[in-house]
Amino acid sequence: MIVAARRYSAGKAHEIAIELDGQRRECPAGCFDWIGLCEPDAAEMELVRRQYGLHPLAVEDALNPRQMPKVDIYGKQLFVVARTASLGEDGESIVYGQTAFFLGTDFIISVRFGSSRAHRELRRELEADAERLAEGADYVLHAVLDFIADGYLPIMDRLEDVAQGMEESAIDVFPEQAVIRRIFRLRRQLRRFERVIGPMEEMVERLVQADLPTIDPSARIWFRDVLDHVRRVMARMRGLKETLAAIVETASLLEQHRQGEMTRQLAAWAAILAVPTAIAGIYGMNFDYIPELKWHYGYFVVWAAIISICGGLYVRFRRIGWL
Repeated sequence: MIVAARRYSAGKAHEIAIELDGQRRECPAGCFDWIGLCEPDAAEMELVRRQYGLHPLAVEDALNPRQMPKVDIYGKQLFVVARTASLGEDGESIVYGQTAFFLGTDFIISVRFGSSRAHRELRRELEADAERLAEGADYVLHAVLDFIADGYLPIMDRLEDVAQGMEESAIDVFPEQAVIRRIFRLRRQLRRFERVIGPMEEMVERLVQADLPTIDPSARIWFRDVLDHVRRVMARMRGLKETLAAIVETASLLEQHRQGEMTRQLAAWAAILAVPTAIAGIYGMNFDYIPELKWHYGYFVVWAAIISICGGLYVRFRRIGWL
């Protein structure tokens, strides 16, 4: 689908939309075209290819929504692939998309697959700032890449909130199996996020540092801002991975500590109860001749001994923190 096709002169949108008919046409000096496509088919891409002289290999990559972020040079044109990400319906899974860009001296073409965040609002914001838009198509590329990088932030915010909640609950009680499975699902999501979005850092860094066609050297400072956003997101992602790993480790240590306390308490009570058990076992033996068996005060002495020994053990265990 062709979402938008407009021509800009001195930062202002041309009133007449561009018609994509596959016919080559030259763009007047000082103007550039911005074509936006959303999940186009091969026929639509062929029209755009013929009209703007795009390289067939770049068109083939743009139609494949599983490309990794990259920057390719085709003559005087630049082909850029960026990956988009958004939260799924469950609020924890991550849905990925792809936006490819064809950048020429007088045009920029965006091909979007799988992303629910349209560029309609961004286009209106840019058209409201004619001075910036007049800088050319490379500024539009920066604006869309910045828009894509900003889309990563809600993902990190949401996952950090989830991890913080699990971290706080793990302090009070060892996580249940459902929580542990949830933690490992989140870690798997973050590993995939690093694998899919991670190359964005290298791609934007190349736009900042390399001498590329159609990218004005004065525009590199704008891409540096995008690089900073991507790096911050990746740093937060790595910190979140460490947090999730620490939740299980910390919960395990706390559980071992709780089990150690319970074991010490059980051992202390077992030692205390062993005293009356041993004495009762001795006097419960069926022998005819046992010392003190017929002693008038024997019963009271035995109870006094039991209470004294058990009381002493109780006080001792209390002092060393076992009870």
